[in-house]
Amino acid sequence: MSNNSNNQQNNEEIDLGQLFNAIGRIFDRFIRFISSIFKSVFSTIIYLIKDFILGFKYIIGVVLIAALVGFFIERSRKPIYNSQMVVKTYFDSKYQLVTNVNYYNALLADKNYERLSEIFQVNPESAKELVGFSIEPGPETENDRILQYDRFVKSIDSIRALDITYEDFIENRDIHSGDLFIVKAESFKKDIFKSLEPGFKSSFNNAYSTKKMQKRDSMIAIQKKNIEASIAEVKELQKIYIDVLEEESQTTKASIAVGDGFPLKQEKSETKEYQLLNQEINLRNELRKLEEQKVEENVFFDVISGFQLIGNRTVDLIDRYSIIFPAIAFIFLILFYFTRRTIKFVLNYE
Repeated sequence: MSNNSNNQQNNEEIDLGQLFNAIGRIFDRFIRFISSIFKSVFSTIIYLIKDFILGFKYIIGVVLIAALVGFFIERSRKPIYNSQMVVKTYFDSKYQLVTNVNYYNALLADKNYERLSEIFQVNPESAKELVGFSIEPGPETENDRILQYDRFVKSIDSIRALDITYEDFIENRDIHSGDLFIVKAESFKKDIFKSLEPGFKSSFNNAYSTKKMQKRDSMIAIQKKNIEASIAEVKELQKIYIDVLEEESQTTKASIAVGDGFPLKQEKSETKEYQLLNQEINLRNELRKLEEQKVEENVFFDVISGFQLIGNRTVDLIDRYSIIFPAIAFIFLILFYFTRRTIKFVLNYE
C-alpha cells in the first residue's frame, strides 16, 4: 500500500517538474525573441550610422548645394506683401462678400486684369501686381460664441435644440456663421492695398440685402407710427385727468365756502397721472431704440479696421526654399540609400 502511494507521489513530482521545465523553456524563447529584436534594431542603427559617417561628405555637400540653390531662388523671387481689413456685415451682405472674394480669385486665375482694374478702380498694371484674396471669420471672444449659440438655439425647435450642444455648434460652424470677417489681400506691390477698399465696399451691394434693409425700414416706420399713436392717446388721457382734477379742485372750494352749518363732502376721483407718465416714458424709449437701430444699421457693412497704407511682407514656410530644398534633398538621399541597399540585398539573396 505504501509503495503505491510513493509511486503516485513520484509521478506527481515528475509532472510538476515537466511543467516547470516547459514554462522555463517558453520564457527562454520569449526572452531570446525580445533580445533578437533589440539586436536587430541596434544593428540596423549601427549600420545606418556607419553608412552616414562614411558618406558624410557627400550628404553635407548635397544638402549645402540644395540650400544655396534654394537661397538664390528665394532671393530672385519678387517679395509678396499682404494686408487685411476687418469688416462687420449687416442684412446678410456677408454672402455676397464671400461670393465676390471667390470671384476676384477666379479673375486672377483667368488673368482678367481689365475687369479687376474696373472693380478696384486701379490701372491694369497695378491689377497685375495682385496675387490673391482670402476671407476668414473675424476675431471673436468666448462670449461672442455663446451669444451666437443662444441665438441659434432660439431660432430652432426647442426639442431639436436639446440634441445640439454648444461644442457641436462650434465644431459645425462655417464661414457664414458670424457677421465679423477678416478680408486679406496679397500683392507684389506693397502700397496698393488702400486703393482696393472702394472695390471691396462695392462687394456688399446686392438686391437681397437692399430688399432686406427696405423691409426693415418699413417695419420700423410701422412701429413708429403705432408708438406715436399710443403716445397721442396717453397724452389725451393725461389731459382728461388734468381736467378732472381741476373740476374736483373747484368742487372742493365750493364745499368749504358753504360753511360749518352745511358740510358738504365731495369724494376725490382716483387719478393715474403717474402710471400714464411712466407709460409715456416707456413708449418714448421704444421710439428712441427704433431711431437708434435705424441710425446704427443704415449701411450694409462697417469697416472696423481698414487696409494698411504699406503691407506686411509675407513669409510662409512653403516659400522658404533655403529650408525646403535641403530637406527634400536629404529625403531623396535617404530614399536612394534604401533603394540601393534593397537592390543589393535582392541581387545577393540565395
